[in-house]
Amino acid sequence: MAFRPVTARAPGVLLREAKPLRAIFGHAQRLGHLQRLLESQLQPAAREHCHVASWREGNLLLIVTDGHWATRLRYQHKRLLRQLMAFDEFANLTRIQFKVQPPTVHPGTAGHTLDLSTNAAETIQATADGIRDPVLRTALERLAAHARPKA
Repeated sequence: MAFRPVTARAPGVLLREAKPLRAIFGHAQRLGHLQRLLESQLQPAAREHCHVASWREGNLLLIVTDGHWATRLRYQHKRLLRQLMAFDEFANLTRIQFKVQPPTVHPGTAGHTLDLSTNAAETIQATADGIRDPVLRTALERLAAHARPKA
């Protein structure tokens, strides 16, 4: 029996036809719609800091990027609850929870970059030349190698 590969289908077709993907896609669309409704009631500055995480059994869970924004939104809790209940989607809203979750930082995008001047690199290399301990000497030589190239 020969193996016949399945013909490739467009991602949009897969999202509409495959049952597990269709359910995930539908849930993502629903959360996106709820997010747009929430943003319509938030201050413009708060919109990028607050995201809908879940909506079930009258409980709306919002993820906030830091404690500062969580505190500001908690002060507006009653007003936000009242305004969201005006929408049909939030008709049975009874509670809004705020959870702080700082945005994830991808490795390599944040952190310190090591820029050494040529003068600093020469000084470190001269120090390394006078060191007898091989481990320390190697570490200093590695550090000196991070000098900025001469322009």
